[in-house]
Amino acid sequence: MKEFLHEFDCDYENNLPLIGETAPEFGTNTTNGYIHFPNDYRGHWVVLFSHPGDFTPVCTTEFITFQTMMDEFHALNTELIGLSVDSNASHMAWIQTIRNDITFQGLKGVEITFPIIADVSGDIARRYGMLQPSAGDTDTVRAVFVIDPRGIIRTILYYPKSVGRNITEIKRIVIALQTSDAFHVATPAEWIPGEDVIVPAPGKISDIRRANERDWFLKFKSISPEMILNKITNRKLINEEKKPVKHKKK
Repeated sequence: MKEFLHEFDCDYENNLPLIGETAPEFGTNTTNGYIHFPNDYRGHWVVLFSHPGDFTPVCTTEFITFQTMMDEFHALNTELIGLSVDSNASHMAWIQTIRNDITFQGLKGVEITFPIIADVSGDIARRYGMLQPSAGDTDTVRAVFVIDPRGIIRTILYYPKSVGRNITEIKRIVIALQTSDAFHVATPAEWIPGEDVIVPAPGKISDIRRANERDWFLKFKSISPEMILNKITNRKLINEEKKPVKHKKK
């Protein structure tokens, strides 16, 4: 174990993926079959998230919440993928237990249908910086990667093991990113669809003088929630046609 941690510590800073970089590529088995990532998800947004381990209480509540919101993510052309350093057999046993035995906030009999990656070796987790020995052990931390249809990392979130994720906030981030791309705007603090967005600041001093306003660097405009949802749920985000996600047997 000490040798593993030492090796990981040496490589950690150099291997940590960053916003704006291409998501590290991998092929692996999941509870829904074999996937090659990100190629199999080209044309889709992806929320790739890790959890410390199967049969853990906080993770169980998160998975139930992700599942009950999956249609909302699909409406945003967004796929969900879970990961932990557990085996596929462990994942499937946990899914069965959630469906048969668990009730959370009045939700019971929930069938987890999004794929969960089996990463017993920890290789994928290391590529994504999900293993952080200073957090206490070699379980994956609660990491979230929002990846766009071109396979580019757009958002990275880390949570400690004791704090469950706000899945509604993750959905809001996806909407904000898609809104920014579609309308070439930025979103202010606490933004939700329907509130004003920020237009780009002038790029030249002549533009500032022409505007002749003191608050030239902070300008807002309104975009209705209907306009946002219509555009982000129907526009093509890459040149090629969007591919359906297919899980392969291997």
